[in-house]
Amino acid sequence: MGRLQVVFGVCFLLGVTARKGVSSPLAGGKEAWDYVEVRDGAHMFWWLYYADSPSARYQDLPLVLWLQGGPGGSGSGFGNFEEIGPLGRDLKPRKTSWVQAASVLFVDNPVGTGFSYSQRSDGFATNVATVASDMLVLLKHFFTERAEFQTIPFYIFSESYGGKMAAAISLELTKAIAQGSVRCSFAGVALGDSWISPLDSVMTWGPYLYTTSLLDDYGLADVSSAAEAVKQAVEQQQFLKATELWSVAETVVEQNTNGVNFYNILTQEPDDKLPFSGGEDFISLQASRHLRPLHRQSLSELMNGPIRKKLAIIPQNVTWGGQAEEVFSNMAGDFMKPVVDIVDQLLTAGVNVTVYNGQLDLIVDTMGQELWVKRLEWEGLPSFNKLRWSPLDDPASPGITGAFYKTYKNFAFFWILKAGHMIPSDQGPMALQMLKMITEQH
Repeated sequence: MGRLQVVFGVCFLLGVTARKGVSSPLAGGKEAWDYVEVRDGAHMFWWLYYADSPSARYQDLPLVLWLQGGPGGSGSGFGNFEEIGPLGRDLKPRKTSWVQAASVLFVDNPVGTGFSYSQRSDGFATNVATVASDMLVLLKHFFTERAEFQTIPFYIFSESYGGKMAAAISLELTKAIAQGSVRCSFAGVALGDSWISPLDSVMTWGPYLYTTSLLDDYGLADVSSAAEAVKQAVEQQQFLKATELWSVAETVVEQNTNGVNFYNILTQEPDDKLPFSGGEDFISLQASRHLRPLHRQSLSELMNGPIRKKLAIIPQNVTWGGQAEEVFSNMAGDFMKPVVDIVDQLLTAGVNVTVYNGQLDLIVDTMGQELWVKRLEWEGLPSFNKLRWSPLDDPASPGITGAFYKTYKNFAFFWILKAGHMIPSDQGPMALQMLKMITEQH
């Protein structure tokens, strides 16, 4: 099985071929990983953890695909070691890992994200249609190579921009299954703090910050004015300009709130304020704002050091996160486009759709999510709207409300309390319970 090497006091298996799967002392359970060439010169990396439950075999538990945001954020890195994987960034077991309730598949997408890479300058995706077609190539390969997962309920969970990608991927996957080109048991998609309707998020930043005492009247006027400029660009279909104006709106928010954290309004990290000179182009500025938190130095050192050694298939010239800004830059023209119509198509097709959002998130605030949900044309929406929400106890604090939820037919909404943009990081026990409810494990 290869030689053992001790790094940071942890044993890593080296020299193991990914296709045979790995039983590794790193995480305790069975793992596998590999690359799939989804287009010429465009390589996507995936990493699978088989469910590791004391009470059930992996064959009896669902498979969850996790999609990170950005675009350019790495699921194999951030989602894995900061949110839901078996180990934390310190390589100690995570008590709220989703691997205890499901097999978890991390895919670094779009191409160029994480350990995924493009050998060509024109190999990066520029829209969610390409992102979806790339993922379909990977999923077809995965379910063919690992046929045991074809009959296991398959869910796509996502966060931030990952939700926009998840919606598009889910629709293409539904079509592919109907055509017989992909064999799997697709059971639903969950959209976490998702960039489904970017404009609804931007337009509610001001009111949300104002009602949480983070803006005064002058600040509200400034932020509302900046948001209105974004709205005009979107309405004129000038989407690259809208992305640039979105960046301006964020700067206005920062200036008026003394640097509020877009990912959790109650968490301000003075040492993490970005040293903007004012001369950056907006792509670099936004990459710093929204990709840097997903590529913190300690995580980058872990991924480019011990993890890279463990995986043993990463090309020598590929650095984890090295092409992230190019991923973001190539998607800039698609960034502010909504995909609400895709969610409608999923619901009409009978796909199970869940929306979940963190109470303390600003970048994708819950107010904005509720706005686009209320505009859905799905025939079940009037009945959904008539329902009152139900409270859920926080598993970590019985008797304390951790969330509210509503569900009608194939649509559900979870309001997660005391959580920001990265819900599993902020409220791990509640996120794990939500996973079990969505995947029908009670």
